[in-house]
Amino acid sequence: MSTLERAIEQMFAARRLTRRDQQMIMSLLTQRDLSSTDSDLINRVYEALSQGRLQVVE
Repeated sequence: MSTLERAIEQMFAARRLTRRDQQMIMSLLTQRDLSSTDSDLINRVYEALSQGRLQVVE
């Protein structure tokens, strides 16, 4: 299991997205070699945010 997968599992378990989590995701998005799996995971986070299933916290 990748670091991103573990981090996203923790986000969903806590139902929260921290600023540190946001920074990690943003740094991954700037990589040109982002795998389709990682891209799918990031999209899952975005969808959960837009649906209110995850909350951004400080």
